Amino acid sequence: MKQLFVMDPLERINVVGDSTYVLMREAHERGWPVWFCEPRDLYAVQGAAWARARAVAVTADAPFFAPGPHEEMALADMDVVWMRKDPPFDMDYVFTTYLLDLVPKTTLVLNRPSSIRNANEKMFALEWPELCPPTLVTREITRARAFAAKAPGKIVIKPWDGNGGRGVLVTEHGDPNLGSMLEVLTVGERAYILVQHYLPEIAAGDKRIILVEGEALGWMLRVPQPGDHRGNMHVGAQVKGCDLTEGDRAICAAIGPRLREMGLLFVGIDVIGSSMTEINVTSPTGIQEINRLMGLRLERTVTDAVVARWRALAGFHAATDGDGREGRRA
Repeated sequence: MKQLFVMDPLERINVVGDSTYVLMREAHERGWPVWFCEPRDLYAVQGAAWARARAVAVTADAPFFAPGPHEEMALADMDVVWMRKDPPFDMDYVFTTYLLDLVPKTTLVLNRPSSIRNANEKMFALEWPELCPPTLVTREITRARAFAAKAPGKIVIKPWDGNGGRGVLVTEHGDPNLGSMLEVLTVGERAYILVQHYLPEIAAGDKRIILVEGEALGWMLRVPQPGDHRGNMHVGAQVKGCDLTEGDRAICAAIGPRLREMGLLFVGIDVIGSSMTEINVTSPTGIQEINRLMGLRLERTVTDAVVARWRALAGFHAATDGDGREGRRA
């Protein structure tokens, strides 16, 4: 299977914990051609998606990546295209999904570009409000202050498009800094923010659960550093092993069918206590940490799921338009 990874530059990849790296390595170890490019290398000609991409050998030993020369290639020639560019989810990111929409249906694009656009990682979770902490989405400072005044304790305020813990603040009604915080995060009421009830269970950790085709297959706790409230590895949270609770399983059962329907094959959700706080669909992480804690090889499981979905896709198109791809082997 020819696979193209649309991703960050190779020099930014930390192979010790990067999930894209192990997915690429798994494909390489199966003997499949692996290619990569950055979003800026994508373009379209007469409605067809193309890339200026490079073949790469991906190994377990330094230097880890051995890229070849740049080549111009039609994405229709790929079996699978992975969108693995890390956030922020800005307009450049959105436009990249538009280009990937032009990839023909005979090529599997993961996660589905239209679903990445529609499933903002903080807003998508609110389709299941009963599973989330009480939440207000607003850019009005007065409305946010009123929400804080009615909250039973502290609140969390964060930008709708943040990532890696950026801009996540804990405050409360009566905090003399609350007004300034709201002014900064809303950029003077020009940008939306989320205001949520604070979950004290964060002290025990923020649980990351990896779902593949809507099924929970791996999980870990990310425990904030002393003096910090953010359970993000990016800002130093420590990972620990944990078990899934009945509440966790109920959350996964509730959202799983929707994820499968939307073509969101590889997803990471965040759970604090009994509440889901985010559904990560752009470039979920955690494979390597969960592998070490649980003795798994999640990259194999994910890749097997990709093969199964590609075969179903290829079989469908072979049956409907006789394009001959049923003869290709994964």
